[in-house]
Amino acid sequence: MHTHPTLARSGAGVLIALAIGAIVQATTLNDVHQSGAKPFFRGIARQGPVTATRPLVEPAEPPAPTAVVPPGRSSVRVPILMYHYIRVNPDPGDRLGFNLSVTPADFAHQMEWLAEHAYHPVDFDDLRSYLLGNQSLPARPVILTFDDGYRDMYTTAFPILRAHQFKGVSYVVSGFLNSPRYITVEMLLEMDAGGIQIGAHTVSHADLTKISAGNLHREVFDSKADLESLLGHPVVDFCYPSGKFSDAVVRVVQGAGFESATTTEPGVSHSARDRFVWTRVRVNGGESLEQFATDLAQTEPTVVLTPTRQAPGRGLQRKVTFPLQPPQAAPEEAPPTEGPAP
Repeated sequence: MHTHPTLARSGAGVLIALAIGAIVQATTLNDVHQSGAKPFFRGIARQGPVTATRPLVEPAEPPAPTAVVPPGRSSVRVPILMYHYIRVNPDPGDRLGFNLSVTPADFAHQMEWLAEHAYHPVDFDDLRSYLLGNQSLPARPVILTFDDGYRDMYTTAFPILRAHQFKGVSYVVSGFLNSPRYITVEMLLEMDAGGIQIGAHTVSHADLTKISAGNLHREVFDSKADLESLLGHPVVDFCYPSGKFSDAVVRVVQGAGFESATTTEPGVSHSARDRFVWTRVRVNGGESLEQFATDLAQTEPTVVLTPTRQAPGRGLQRKVTFPLQPPQAAPEEAPPTEGPAP
């Protein structure tokens, strides 16, 4: 039998085309298998040879030098800012309420100023760990404290802090929880989970220097126990209502198991020895941004780290143990300081 030459050539062409297609398909599938990627369209063969290409993302630049406060200093400058209300004062004739009220707009501008000027909000755990020599502090550290547990701490301050990824400390009067002007238990738990350190501020915002020994014990011990039962972890930071304290009050606070306490006395330098009378910087209602900046102008000296140099304190594995050494000298009683009414 004779085969027509045209048909033979056509059949050979078909066989060659099929062979080339099989080779191309095998090359495509093998390339996909090696890369781990899925073929975009299975019916379309890759055009051209497989070659190494330039990565789509350029290698990251080495991290910029970082300034830190290295461990080893017995006293460190960390402004502890003191806020109360974050609101517009509802009663223009209430001078005390005005002084204690920072408007939401002013507070937002203050937080923006801190961010723009490279301040780093830390909390009391960070400060204690630094004073024990276990870690460095970031450049320009600052602690943001909010007294009394007013509801605007949650509704106004908390969202602004979260927007900047700032830490903060909320001193809560445990007996005021769920009251109309104060945070609820649910708000307390959400702030605790969202980067806000919770501190105790007594049960009823009592003047601790004027109550009986039994009531003093209850105000301090019960506030700690109440908050710990809600949070499920230790509460070790305390704030004296209206800044009023005495030697006897400090001893009760120490005995309750707190590890720090703040006053309303002005100052920015702190050590482990004076941790039960730490001073603060009051942020008054209506103060200008220039005054706010002036109060923070002098900062703790730092060192600059390069990417090849290990940060001071990094890698130290020493366990943090409490209590720290108590103050050697009993603090003097503070003069009466006007504070917020419950």
